[in-house]
Amino acid sequence: MELFNVYPVNPINIVKAKGSLVWDEQGTEYLDLYGGHAVISIGHTHPHYVEALKNQLDKIGFYSNSVLIPIQQQLARQLGEVSGKADYTLFLCNSGAEANENALKLASFHTGRKKIIAFNKAFHGRTSLAVAATDNPSIVAPVNQTDNVVFLPFNDEEALTKAFQEYGDEIAAVIIEGIQGVGGIREASVPFLKTIRSLCDTYGAVYIADSVQCGYGRTGSFYSHDYAGVDADIYTMAKGMGNGFPIGGISIAPKFKASYGLLGTTFGGNHLACAAAVAVLDVIKEENLLQNAEQVGKYLIEELKKFDQVLEVRGRGLMIGIELPADLAQVKKDLLSINKIFTGEAKPNVIRILPALNITKEIADRFLTAFDERLKA
Repeated sequence: MELFNVYPVNPINIVKAKGSLVWDEQGTEYLDLYGGHAVISIGHTHPHYVEALKNQLDKIGFYSNSVLIPIQQQLARQLGEVSGKADYTLFLCNSGAEANENALKLASFHTGRKKIIAFNKAFHGRTSLAVAATDNPSIVAPVNQTDNVVFLPFNDEEALTKAFQEYGDEIAAVIIEGIQGVGGIREASVPFLKTIRSLCDTYGAVYIADSVQCGYGRTGSFYSHDYAGVDADIYTMAKGMGNGFPIGGISIAPKFKASYGLLGTTFGGNHLACAAAVAVLDVIKEENLLQNAEQVGKYLIEELKKFDQVLEVRGRGLMIGIELPADLAQVKKDLLSINKIFTGEAKPNVIRILPALNITKEIADRFLTAFDERLKA
C-alpha cells in the first residue's frame, strides 16, 4: 500500500529535535521557525513536556469520557487561569477543525439558527462545516457546500453591519481568526472585532474567536482576539495546545448550558493528550512565554521592516508575515535549501514565521542574518 498523495513534501527526513533546532538523518541541522504550522509552542522535546508524557503513559494513556478523568479538570483550571477566562467552561476534542465544527454546532444549538458569517481568505478547517466556512473553493467538496455560510470582506464594518441589518435574526454565529494565517497574516482590526461583539449582542448571535493558529500565547496575549478588549462567546484552540500531541478544545462562555449528548468525542480529552496540554501550560507560565513572544516578536517585526525589498511586514508577536515582491518568490525555498531554515508561506509571496514561543533574540538574529543574505543574493 502507498500513501494517498495529497501533500507536497520536502525531501527531508527529520529524526531529532530540540528547542528550535531539528536534524535530518544525515545529521544536518535546521532552524525551525515554523513548528509544523504553529504547533510547536514550547520547543521540541522540552524536558518537562517529555517527562510529563512518559509519566502519564506509565500510568494510563487512554480511557473514554465514560469515566472520571481528573487531569481534564486540572487542564481546565490552568487554562482558565492562564487565559483569564476562569468563568468559561471547556470542551475537549482532537483538532482545530473539530474545535471549529463543535463551536459552530454549539452556536446553532444555542440560537436555533443556521446562518454563519465568515470572511474572505478565512481558513477554519477541513471537516464539513468548518470547510464550508473556509474561503477556498478548491477544498470544499460538493457535499460540504451550503447556503448557510455567508462570506464578507475582512475588516469591513459597513458590510458586516449591513448583513446583520438584512438577516440578523437568522445569524447563528460570526467566526473570525484574530490573525488570518493561511490568508496571509492579516490582523482583524480592533474596531472590527468590537463591531462583531456589538452586533452579536444586539441580534443574539454568537461570536466565535478562531484561535487555532493565532492563539495560545502566540501573539503575546493568550487569545490573539483579546487585544480588542472584548470577550468572544467561544474560543477555539488546538495547534499550540499540545506541542505536537493532537488535542483541541473550545472555551465556552457561561451563558451556554450543557446537556448530556449535546457534544461528544471518543478520543478528545484522553489522559495522554491532557498530560501534554498541562505540561504546555506549565511551561508557558513558568518561563513567561507570553511576555517572551511579545518581546521577541516585536524585535523581529521592527528589524524586518528595515529591509527595503520587503513590501509589508504584518502580524503580532510570533505570528509574522513577510510580503515580498514576485521577483523574490524564491527566498522561502532558498532559506530552507541554503540556510537550512524552515519557514511557512501564504500565497502568493508571503513568508510566515511561526516559531516556538521560547525562541531567543539570538535565534531571531540568526534568521535576520540569513534573510539579509537571501535578499542580497
